[in-house]
Amino acid sequence: MEVQHSDESSHDSLEEIEDISDSGSDFEVQLKAMKRRKQTTALLGPRPPKRPRRKAASQASPNPSTTSTPPARSPQPPQPSLGRTRQLGSPRRERERRGNQGMSAGDMYEAVRSGKSAMVAVVDEWLDGYKQDREAGLLELINFIVQCCGCKGVVSREMFDGMQNAEIISTLTKEFNEDSVNYPLCSPGPQWRKFRAGVCEFVQVLVRSCQNSLLYDEYLFSALLALLTGLSDSQVRAFRHTSTLIAMKLMTGIVEVAVTVFAQIKTTQRRYDVERSKSAEHRASERLEELQATISELREHQEELSSMMNATFRGVFVHRYRDRVAEIRAVCIEEMGVWLRENPGDFLNDGYLKYLGWTLHDKQGSVRLQCVRALQGLYKEKDLIGRLELFTSRFKERMLCMVLDKDPDVAVEAVQLLLLLQQRTEEGLSEEECSHVYPLVFASRRGLASAAGAFLYHKLCSAMSSEPQEADMGSRRASFFNLLVTFYIQSEFHEHGAYLVDSLWGVAGSELRDWDTMTSLLVQEADQGQGLVDEEEGALIELMMCAVRQAAEGHPPVGRAQAKKILSMKDKKTQAQDKRRITTHFITLLPQLLAKYSADVEKVTCLLKAPLHFDLETYSSTGRLEKYLDLLLAQVCGIVEKHTESGVLEACARVACALCHDKYTFSGRADLVVSQLLDSLTDRFSSHLNELLQGTADEDEVYSAATALTRVAAFSSAKDLTSWKLFEPCFQLLKSGVESRDIDKELMVPALKCAAFHVLWEKVRVANSTPTKAEVKRLKKEVRSFCIVCQSCLSVGQPEIRDQAFELLCDMLLLFGVSSVRSQPTLQPLAHPPSDSLRFDMAAFLLDYVFTEPDDDQLSGEAEGVEEVKMATLQRRRNQLAGYCKLVIYGILDLSTATDVFKYYSKFYKDYGDIIKETLSKTKMISPVQSAKTVCLSLQQLFSALAPECVGGGQEFGEIRELAKRLAMSFGIDLHRVRKPLVSLHMDGIRFALREAAEVEQPPNLPFLEILSEFSFKLLRQDRAQLSAFLSAECGSAAPSWPSLRMYQRSLQSGSSKPREEGERSATLSPHSTPAAKRRRTTPQGSVSSASRGPWLDSSSIHSNVATPGLTSTVQRQPSKHLPVTHRTQASATGSDKGSIISEPESDDDFSEGSLQRKVEPRRRSKLPNTQASPSSGHCDLESHLTMLSLIEEDEDDEVEEEEPEIEDFESDDSDHDTGFTLPSTRRSTSYLEELFQ
Repeated sequence: MEVQHSDESSHDSLEEIEDISDSGSDFEVQLKAMKRRKQTTALLGPRPPKRPRRKAASQASPNPSTTSTPPARSPQPPQPSLGRTRQLGSPRRERERRGNQGMSAGDMYEAVRSGKSAMVAVVDEWLDGYKQDREAGLLELINFIVQCCGCKGVVSREMFDGMQNAEIISTLTKEFNEDSVNYPLCSPGPQWRKFRAGVCEFVQVLVRSCQNSLLYDEYLFSALLALLTGLSDSQVRAFRHTSTLIAMKLMTGIVEVAVTVFAQIKTTQRRYDVERSKSAEHRASERLEELQATISELREHQEELSSMMNATFRGVFVHRYRDRVAEIRAVCIEEMGVWLRENPGDFLNDGYLKYLGWTLHDKQGSVRLQCVRALQGLYKEKDLIGRLELFTSRFKERMLCMVLDKDPDVAVEAVQLLLLLQQRTEEGLSEEECSHVYPLVFASRRGLASAAGAFLYHKLCSAMSSEPQEADMGSRRASFFNLLVTFYIQSEFHEHGAYLVDSLWGVAGSELRDWDTMTSLLVQEADQGQGLVDEEEGALIELMMCAVRQAAEGHPPVGRAQAKKILSMKDKKTQAQDKRRITTHFITLLPQLLAKYSADVEKVTCLLKAPLHFDLETYSSTGRLEKYLDLLLAQVCGIVEKHTESGVLEACARVACALCHDKYTFSGRADLVVSQLLDSLTDRFSSHLNELLQGTADEDEVYSAATALTRVAAFSSAKDLTSWKLFEPCFQLLKSGVESRDIDKELMVPALKCAAFHVLWEKVRVANSTPTKAEVKRLKKEVRSFCIVCQSCLSVGQPEIRDQAFELLCDMLLLFGVSSVRSQPTLQPLAHPPSDSLRFDMAAFLLDYVFTEPDDDQLSGEAEGVEEVKMATLQRRRNQLAGYCKLVIYGILDLSTATDVFKYYSKFYKDYGDIIKETLSKTKMISPVQSAKTVCLSLQQLFSALAPECVGGGQEFGEIRELAKRLAMSFGIDLHRVRKPLVSLHMDGIRFALREAAEVEQPPNLPFLEILSEFSFKLLRQDRAQLSAFLSAECGSAAPSWPSLRMYQRSLQSGSSKPREEGERSATLSPHSTPAAKRRRTTPQGSVSSASRGPWLDSSSIHSNVATPGLTSTVQRQPSKHLPVTHRTQASATGSDKGSIISEPESDDDFSEGSLQRKVEPRRRSKLPNTQASPSSGHCDLESHLTMLSLIEEDEDDEVEEEEPEIEDFESDDSDHDTGFTLPSTRRSTSYLEELFQ
């Protein structure tokens, strides 16, 4: 390895020490010094037991040549047959065969890998051998580390005695002939899961076992740290990663020993002072001398430990914390947090804290996660808060930004870190700073929302702490709900109360289950400043009902649950207890609350959700509770009579139908009350029907009939009302309205609903029984009549009637389609396919009212709530488009009718892209060829609608080409599967483009070939040849040279259809394109660059069979000179930081830094056929050269670089600016696509 020097600038007191490099000449000097000391020892005899110690930075690894120890045997690869005896201790004959060398490297590796051995026993056995022959023992430990790296090479005794560390590492690198990029620390599979923990435990036990003796022998740990520092500077990732982990764990162990030594010094010093303070006659001189000697020895130990920590920090951490590999950076930061927490006296200063501050801006989430967790450990200690003030003031803004981190785990930990800042620091967080966290309680990720909920709960509790301590629990709970309601109102995220409750459920579950306090706040009147105002009552009712749902159902709201959770027995028991408590409490109070808020639409709608979560059997458990059932039914009927809003009426219908279920003993009583209510409503409607049909009804009669029919329609959606025979009067009313065009939407819309639900309930009855022919015939007539009326309503001017008719028509055609009734013989006569006129009218409806921009005149009239109107309009249009697409997918409409949808895929991608994309996917499953033909037909229709001057150019023609590109991408990447559909698409397009080619000089549709060329890159080579022949046959023998034709021919030859300039269209182009300038490749492993293989589709397979190199270099490439340098720190990130890139922000005071890069001369590897062996490597054969080429990649033009994450400048917006929390929707539980197409 080349000698590399550091030119790092000094940043703090730590870096004022003379800089050392971590490889090369440093270790050579150390080894030479140790050899000289060893030779002196051999000549002069054994050295005294104590001698002045040098710093670890100047110590070396002794390689004595005078010791006659047999060469270490090569460690055997792990064998499955190794038994328990081999793991816990070698048999006697194995000991004798090895010459009492203790545990070998292979045995230690197997013990660590299997995880079945006691690590203390493993370390003790190795220490026994090391004490007998320390050179042989150290050699076994070195080979153990090499084996942990995944290297099959072995450090022999000759290498150990005669080579420097750099030479040993270079030799091992050449022998690192692994075929896989995986090494033990990153290998998948259960057998490697505990390997990392085993290695860490081994290092910790080793340091703990040596803390009183071998840690200070100036040989073992000095040599070990020198080797680890050299390995951590390797270009091989396995060496770098494994050695960094071991070095960091080794330093953690040394830090723990240093803390113990420091405590021992304090204790001994205190004893010395006590003894010295005694009078002369009571003072023990021998005791003083003994304590003084102990203090001196401990101080020497402390100095040597400090030297080893300093060498490890500067030799490994300073360079590896910015390594290119995120796992290595994360290891460094994780251990840094331990050092700061365990030994704050030496480490908790700005010189070390700045590394945590810089790493908060790391590009990789795993590194940021470890950094935030390290800071959490510091802020949990109250004694350390005062020493973190400067760090907090400097990096608080970054911590606040990290709550919106794109990595959800980092965001969760960042919120918890801010909670610690709020709890532990004196100044805490200001209200403006807290506002960064508050909205996260509505986030869709439950972990992040729960963390934000804990933060909010702490703020609410701290606000209540100002109340007198003698306040009882009830008043404190009331204050909590007042504060929570105020927060919910001020947050302005209404209709998301379920998500706020779920966020607080883990920390405030007992408060949110306090039904007594919530209902008492609602029952009391707001007199003289007491109680809640109207807005607060509405918010509290909403939160209370959300808490009722959460407790009764036992799962989070829609959008928060990542997967369906199976409740445990404990959760089921808690859920049943909560449901009983809810029922017991609300059975008596709900009628009272409904009576109080019966006039308020929103409040009563919310309160009517409560009975759906009751244990309704409780009503029949005791006779005294039946009166509360009567009160509830009376209140429901009264609310129905008071309101006409659909939300309230549907809520009443759900409660009434739940109470009328046959499984309850009281269902007869409830059914009687509901039937009386429906009788009165239908009688009221029937009494005005004749006047309505004759047109003689006045406004009061119309209003009375409309309100009655609206209430009946709400119940018909939840209850079978066919016995009331409402279809005929509703149909007569609809028919009269359509014929006379004197349409009242308040009458027409509920009439449509009543008629539709009557037909659907009739179908259910016919399917579940054996109907007569007359009944089937009557139902078929009703279906046909209703569809005719709905078709007539599609052209009316009132959007409410028009939209309702289209939605009901889609449902009716789907439920009575041929595919829907095919499986039931009794329903087959009811099949009702749509007529041609109906298909045309429905397609026209899409074009006129779905694929059109919102009416600005309608929106401008709304001073408030314009966005709500837009969203409601878009929601309704998406429903209508989804209903139409269902008809296509289920075969009710021909596949060719999908052209009316596909044509707008690009133009309305933002609003309907997901629906159209799913429809495309489903049609390909139904008939791939016909689906491709439909896509081509869509483009043909758009092309035919172009004005003559726009054909071949212009914006509209360009839009069609963009649509073709988007449609081409929908065919996927499996080109063999889509061969036949694509060929059919091209043939249809060629026939359309060359229509009338023999009759005119230039076909009018010829520019369509330019649109068709957008699909050429999906063709295989043999299909291109087939289409070229087909094109020539269609053109005839003349083979005219039309520009569009030549462009399409080129696309068939190359598979590319990049837009040309207008001037190039008429020019004759060379079939050979100019090769692009060579640039840095970003091709992933396993793929082949297009520059080296020609047209990428000409290959036999998309997936490349090129062998992946076993390990690749992680060196940061020098930027090309012609490329602009965007970051000063990125321009020179080379040297011993192999593959590293600097990302520390420039800052002031203790957080400022200069250039941390070390320079290294860039090396270029010659291409293999022309390579000549250098004198220094003449002993290497061709295989070693090939191994080096597979391990260390430095030439950016020879091999494909493995993509690895890099640290970018902290101003990059990757981690926070482009991310944010997502507010979940409480409207629908499933996406439209899941509901429509599953």
